[in-house]
Amino acid sequence: MHQGRAIIFSAPSGSGKTTIVKHLLATNPKLGFSISACTRDKRGRNEQNGKDYYFLTPEEFKQKIDQDAFVEWEEVYPGNFYGTLKEEIERIWAGGRHVLFDVDVKGGLHLKEYFGDKALAVFVKVPSLEVLTQRLRDRKTETENALSQRLFKAQFEMKFEDRFDITLVNEDLETSLQKAQQLVDDFLQKGIEAVKAKGV
Repeated sequence: MHQGRAIIFSAPSGSGKTTIVKHLLATNPKLGFSISACTRDKRGRNEQNGKDYYFLTPEEFKQKIDQDAFVEWEEVYPGNFYGTLKEEIERIWAGGRHVLFDVDVKGGLHLKEYFGDKALAVFVKVPSLEVLTQRLRDRKTETENALSQRLFKAQFEMKFEDRFDITLVNEDLETSLQKAQQLVDDFLQKGIEAVKAKGV
């Protein structure tokens, strides 16, 4: 099987990692997006099974855990599971591409552990918690309760920043997109040590 590389973008919710990942996918044909499996309901009519997520029932998800079908998985909120299927990575590598992940912080650390030096783990963060709060409020998708839950989780996740290979501070989106592209290029051409040595 073609052994590709893995590029992991992790961040507290609202940091802008998904925007960065979508840009990288749109401009780099050698990257393939790892579609996560989850047990939550689809959001609106836009989300599609097999494109945005693999939507599984909790029973199906637990069955796959028993079958050791995941690289990593976790129960993000009670009864709400997310995970990365091994066959999803094999699908992307078999197509001769490198796999790109958009995952939460815990998932990112599990993936880094799994792939070792074959992976670049990038921690995306906003300049401050105030900025993050504002961004989440601007989304207008959260109740106050859900918002405070997300912010509590974000504060906890910030503590793991130093376990990632590199941090990308997403203050100005255009600059962040350029930096992200540079990180990907450096990693694919020169490997993980070169990226760590250079910094952002």
